[in-house]
Amino acid sequence: MTALDRETPHPGYWPSPWPVECGGNRRQKSRHGRLDAASGTAHVTCVRNGRWNVMAIEREPGQWYLGGTMPAFSGPPPFGWVQRIHPDTLEPEVTSPELPCGDHVWCGAILAHANGSIYSVNGSYLHRLDPDDLSVLAERRLPVDRSHNGLLALADGSLITKDLRLEGQGGTTLTRLAPEDLEPVSDPLVMPEGSMGRIAADLRPDGTEHIYVPGTEHLWRLGVDGDALVLDDWRPRYRSSGGHQGLAWDSCLSEGACWLLDCGDVEAVRAIHTAEPNGRWETPPNLSWRQPAPWTGPQRLIRINLEDPEDNRAVAPFGTAGGGIIAPPLHAPSQQKIVVWDSIHGGLAGLDDGTLEMAWQLDVRPTMQPVLFPESGEMAINDFTEDGSDDLIVVDVATGELVDRVTTGSRVANGMFLSAGGSRDILYCSTLSFARITWS
Repeated sequence: MTALDRETPHPGYWPSPWPVECGGNRRQKSRHGRLDAASGTAHVTCVRNGRWNVMAIEREPGQWYLGGTMPAFSGPPPFGWVQRIHPDTLEPEVTSPELPCGDHVWCGAILAHANGSIYSVNGSYLHRLDPDDLSVLAERRLPVDRSHNGLLALADGSLITKDLRLEGQGGTTLTRLAPEDLEPVSDPLVMPEGSMGRIAADLRPDGTEHIYVPGTEHLWRLGVDGDALVLDDWRPRYRSSGGHQGLAWDSCLSEGACWLLDCGDVEAVRAIHTAEPNGRWETPPNLSWRQPAPWTGPQRLIRINLEDPEDNRAVAPFGTAGGGIIAPPLHAPSQQKIVVWDSIHGGLAGLDDGTLEMAWQLDVRPTMQPVLFPESGEMAINDFTEDGSDDLIVVDVATGELVDRVTTGSRVANGMFLSAGGSRDILYCSTLSFARITWS
């Protein structure tokens, strides 16, 4: 069975429950603890900073770093940035210099490394930052002049990232770098397909490490062999070209399976990544994720056995033509549920993780990367309402009961990250604002 991120600290990261997006390389999005939202009252601190707030990570207990870019789709050039924020007021205690991004506008990533440094990938640049004053310790222009998404640390401390490419844009490049000076560990690896979703990785008990890359038609696996990354023969097909289904975002590795949702390259994503530089125009087009999908198929969940690539299954829980999402699913093994949604048409559903039959459904419209508190069985995700409020909802994963609804203060919904805190709290990131929600 696949190990749990929350139970097995990874040697590449600072010893923290949330040192990287999704809480760990397997992207299980869970943390020990409970919200107990039904027995408490929610309190919201919201900061409107006019930035594209992508994710928050924790280094020392209560030491939170916020990373992102600028929503500069036109006008002055964009840049990346990182802030260490006060855990209660959310005000910045220190802010990094403006970090070059190659003029690309897209959500990058940050992480807290085992060596103590904070790393930020944004656009076509990677930066190493001092954790105290966020000064730049090293800077690397990546070998491909495109937006990069996802940044993970491997067991030896090396860093791996990839550029984002849609169907018909050639093969995605994976770059592995040394953490000290950001020098390449090996030659960049060009994949057989483009890749939109972020990478996941699994460190097994025997020390072998695999990296999973969602391509335009296949899910690819690479082994870590010393300095080399080696493609193996585990490469299940999850879609065929032809316009019936969209591309996959990130995968979740859990309980011996890889879980992913397709139909992710919605019109706004296509517009951003066919512009040069990515996401830059004199006059920006319509970037709403609620535009009709550019395919005919319904939103699908795909489950693939991590040992047998032929053992894979796809289901369409909602069955509505032209479904779409901008974030990956959540697996809750303790509750034996996989949670999926359709952002374009609306709908959140819990499926039995064995039969993939629907156990419950809610009429809400999620878009974000959720978080799970397995001890209380609570999942938090957003619901973008018809009146334009992006609320945070708490759902009982086993039953589908809507436990709580909290107005975040944000009027913009996108596919950014929720982060699970250790004090009955959640950090929420979106464009123009971010928030912390606590229960007491």
